[in-house]
Amino acid sequence: MFARLRSDIQCVLDRDPAARSVWEVVTCYPGLHAVWLHRPAHWCWTHGLKWLGRFISHIARFFTGIEIHPGAKVGERVFFDHAMGVVVGETAEIGDGCTIYQGVTLGGTSLYKGTKRHPTLGKDVVVSAGAKVLGGFLVGDGAKIGSNAVVIKPVPAGATAVGIPARIILSKTGESADVTEQGQKFQAYGITQEDDPLSQAMRGLIDSTASQEHQIALLWCAIEKLSQSSRDGDCVPKDAAREECFEAEKLNQLVGK
Repeated sequence: MFARLRSDIQCVLDRDPAARSVWEVVTCYPGLHAVWLHRPAHWCWTHGLKWLGRFISHIARFFTGIEIHPGAKVGERVFFDHAMGVVVGETAEIGDGCTIYQGVTLGGTSLYKGTKRHPTLGKDVVVSAGAKVLGGFLVGDGAKIGSNAVVIKPVPAGATAVGIPARIILSKTGESADVTEQGQKFQAYGITQEDDPLSQAMRGLIDSTASQEHQIALLWCAIEKLSQSSRDGDCVPKDAAREECFEAEKLNQLVGK
């Protein structure tokens, strides 16, 4: 038991540069208090003391601002950072080493009792501020959920989910979609320097359109030269666009290139 408590404290010291001492972590971190209060609540819930489990959970919510249903399963070294307004549903499962920030909801989309309604987080998952993970699916090991993302489908291991509804940025290395220094495993708030897939698609369409317009202009210029040497006169239509007018650079700036 004491080894697990030391592990809980150490994970806070490892992931929060604002944590200056063990005493500060023990006395001033509501995320840690929420985890510690959840354990007796979960024990009561699994041993038939449903009301007592819910009551302990209610007390924890009052003092910490973090609502964890006593039926939820929380692994080791789980860190609720700031975490005011976090809601964790009854059938949710949080794997070892996960980090969850403020305003996160691990919620369900089904009203059927006795079914898996809430998500399962694998190991070392980061769920950023304001994210909503809704449904009884799996978020793979090492995955990251971007701030304010709304995730309604499974997230592969090592991937990053961003947007509403969330789009998946797959891992290039199999470890993380983040661009990080070697040996640096944890990234606060699950930030990624990878592009949003929608922005990538938009930029691809813009570049393709600009290239096609350039090729069409070249074709009209070639036809114009041929018509000048032809006996039949000018064969280029009057409405032919002989100069490029597609504002690719301006559109790329709008989508964030």
